[in-house]
Amino acid sequence: MIDEKDKRILKLLQKNSRISNAEIARRMNMAPSAILERIRKLEKKGIIKGYELRIDPKALGLSLTVITMVRTQEDVGSTRIGQELAMISDIQEVYFIAGEYSYMVKARVADTDALTGLLQQMGEVPGIRDTRTTFVLDTIKEEAGPDLEGSGLQPAE
Repeated sequence: MIDEKDKRILKLLQKNSRISNAEIARRMNMAPSAILERIRKLEKKGIIKGYELRIDPKALGLSLTVITMVRTQEDVGSTRIGQELAMISDIQEVYFIAGEYSYMVKARVADTDALTGLLQQMGEVPGIRDTRTTFVLDTIKEEAGPDLEGSGLQPAE
């Protein structure tokens, strides 16, 4: 579990992963060395999995976001097909799901021609029975991590 100080550090890093330990320490009225120690513990525990750069896909010409439901023929519990889908460059997210479909895939492509190419690549993966693709008209909310305020996350006592 994490305490309120850890939660506050995580919130600051979520907003700006490039924030310095010194700046976090200043905002929290703590020593930079104490902040560094807490961040290292959060990393060691696997709470902080890494740091990444968020790029505007439209600025790179990737104006079309699609969600594709994928139905497969694979053994129950197997994620082999999902692992293969994850290797396709235009695919950003692959979720192994329960229900009528086996996977939900999020991809960003330039246009419908690029989408056609992506669907052809997906169709080449052995074991995929069919797909159903939906175009995203607008992204209302997209977050890189959990909401630390409203997640029901309880600090350690």
